[in-house]
Parts: sequence; C-alpha cells; structure tokens
Amino acid sequence: MDLKEKLVSSFMAFEDGLDLDHPVHEERNIAIKNFETKGFPTKKDEAWKYTSLKGLQKIDFSIFPKQETALEYKDVKKYFLHDIDTYKIVFVDGVYSSYLSETTHDGVDVCLMSSAFSKPMFQQVIEVYFNKAASKDESLTSLNTAFSKEGAYIYIPKNKMPKKPIQILHLATGNEAALMLQPRNLIVAEDNAEVQIIERHQSLTSNEVFTNSVTEIFAGKDAIVDYYKVQNDESTASLVDNTYISQKDSSVVRVHTFSLGGKLIRNNLNFYQNGERIDSTLKGVTILGDKQHVDHHTLVHHAQPNCESHQDYKGIFGDSSTGVFNGKIIVDKIAQKTDAFQQNNNILLSDKSTINSKPQLEIFADDVKCSHGCTIGQLDEEALFYLRSRGIPKKEAKALMMYAFANNVLESVRIPELKARINKIIADKLGVRMGFDL
Repeated sequence: MDLKEKLVSSFMAFEDGLDLDHPVHEERNIAIKNFETKGFPTKKDEAWKYTSLKGLQKIDFSIFPKQETALEYKDVKKYFLHDIDTYKIVFVDGVYSSYLSETTHDGVDVCLMSSAFSKPMFQQVIEVYFNKAASKDESLTSLNTAFSKEGAYIYIPKNKMPKKPIQILHLATGNEAALMLQPRNLIVAEDNAEVQIIERHQSLTSNEVFTNSVTEIFAGKDAIVDYYKVQNDESTASLVDNTYISQKDSSVVRVHTFSLGGKLIRNNLNFYQNGERIDSTLKGVTILGDKQHVDHHTLVHHAQPNCESHQDYKGIFGDSSTGVFNGKIIVDKIAQKTDAFQQNNNILLSDKSTINSKPQLEIFADDVKCSHGCTIGQLDEEALFYLRSRGIPKKEAKALMMYAFANNVLESVRIPELKARINKIIADKLGVRMGFDL
C-alpha cells in the first residue's frame, strides 16, 4: 500500500473519533475526495517542476502517533525563543502539550483548533473563517483539510493586541519509525488588531518526519500581523507548508521565512489583497548545505487599487543543495496604482549546488509600478581579497560577505531577541563566531 492509499483508507478511522454533525465534517469529506482524485503533486505539474515528493511516498509513515510522549522543558528549551516572555502553543508528535504551553483567553484567544472545533463559543469564528482562504484545488491542502483536527487557534478581536508574542512549536520525538503530521492553524486579527507570531517545526530524532502544514491568516481593516517561520530542522525532516493570507483595507501583513535546514522544505505562501491601501511583505533567507532542498513558491494577488507588495528572498547554497524560487505577482485590471516589487538573489558556494529561479508578473492594469528580477552568482573575489588584505581570515571574510548579503532581510525583523537568535543560527551554519549583531 503506497502513502496515498494509506491516507485515504485511514480517513474512515480518523472520522470515527469526530462529531459527524459538525459543519466541518462535510468539508473534510469533500477534501479527501479531492485528494483521492488528484493525489500527490508530481514534477509534471508546472508548480512542482523542480521538487519531487516521490521519495517521501515510498516511506511507511505512521498517520496517527501510537502514544503520547512527555518532554522536559530543559531538553527542548533551545528551540524556544526563551529570551522573552511569550504565549506558547506546543505540540509533541501532533498532540498538545499543556506542560510546555502557555495559552490565554484574556481578551484574546490563544489556544487549540480542537477546542475551537468542539466548543460552541468558537463556532461563529470557525464558520466565518475556517477553510475560506485555503485553496480547494491544491491537493496537499485538501489532504490537510481532510485530517484537520489539531493546531493553533489564535483570535484577536477588534482593537486588541496580545500582551506578548506567540510561539507555535511542533516537536517530533522519534517514537515512531516514521511519522506524518498535519497541523492546521487558524489566525484571525480583526479590525485594528495586532499580533506577532513565531512558528517552528522541529524534529528531535534521526527518524523520518513528514509535516504537511496549513495556516490561514485573516487580517481585518488596519490590522497588523508579523509572522516569522524558523526552519532549521534535521536532515531527515521534510515540511510542506501552505500558508494563505487574506487582507482587508489598510492592513499590514509581514511574513519572514528563514529556511536554514531540513531534508525537503516547500513553502507555498499566498497573499490575497481584498481591499485598498494594503501592504504585504514577503522576505526570506535560505542557507543550505549537503543535499538539502528548499522550494519557495509565492503568490501575491492584487485585486484592488492603491496597494503595495514587497518580496525579497536571499539564498546561499553550498555542497549539493538545491534551491527553488517561483514567485508570481498578479495585478487585476482594476488594481490601478499598484506598487509591487519582487527580487530573488542567490549565491552558489559550490559547483554542485543548484538554484532554479522564476520570478513572474501578470499585469492587467496600466497605471502600476512593478518590478521583478533575480541574480545568481558567487562571492566577489575582489571584495574577498579586500577583506583579507585588512587582516580578516578567509573563512570569517566569506561569512561577513554572506551576512551583508542577507542583512536587508534580517534588519526588518521586529523582535530583537528573534533577530539575535537568527543571527546566531546563521553564524553556526557558516561555522564562525561573529563579534557583532546585525
């Protein structure tokens, strides 16, 4: 039995423990039928031309963890942003860990999707927002919808802001020989609300882990959402992350993606601008080695006039690693006065490393300011010689140049403690110690 057949056959067992009268039940059934029809995407699909999931489909993943696993905070502390006080929603092998978490209902809701599905007090929000931004056609999103049960539920009412940032952390312990996880997150920031969120998927084992994650983010009028994804996982961990963002008038949503490790990472980031004077920011830093593979697939759909979007992705690829960037900007005919920027810059440190970059614009309006581009090259030998002539060792000189290359992405991180943590991770990846913070 291959992975697709195993997932489809497991759906009936999954349903047995759920409320079949719940409004979400019908959506789950439609979703599993869509996945059964389409199956896993292949390289024949244009959007997946450079990324293959064939190897993952051969692994006998456990669909449901056989037992809950308790973890001590001291053993996983390094994966938390522990320098500041935060709310925490932590899952261990897909199961909520109350011991490691800190949730709240004090003016805002920072809790679980399972609670939102089961408790009447959350039903109105679920009916209005759940599965409304997510694609109904994308097969892995449909698979996640079919098995949607647990994840982070964050609801920020009008004019509210949580007292502290929120961390979402998914941990895999390795109790299963191979485990598949399907977290579902719903984040709603109503009009004039504000929230900062940090998300991390972390394997604690050398066993295979495959995470198929879906996050829906809704930003009301004048809302501000800062979302940070930290991806620095084991070489046996794979992640497909589908994030869908719906924005209303004058909202600001910024997503920073730091892809610094993992076997295979696919980031599908989709912005839908459903109002005027919207600002969307998509920034990313990728540093890979070995045979790691990261694919960034972005979409910004400008559907209304007077909006902005800014995309800036930096990639550094060594050894036999592979990077993919496929960014698309769509500007509808009525979306006049759009200001859209897209840039993908890459450095190859090895003759065996690869980058496939495809920035795209589809513009149907005539009064717009749009640009896109990409660069692929190596470190500047003259600049490297200049630094070495000033007494800087070669390894540190290269690291300094790569820091400078990524700096315009790092400098826009709005949580100082997170910025310091990312700087340290990057220094560790480059194998140097830097005597300053960017």
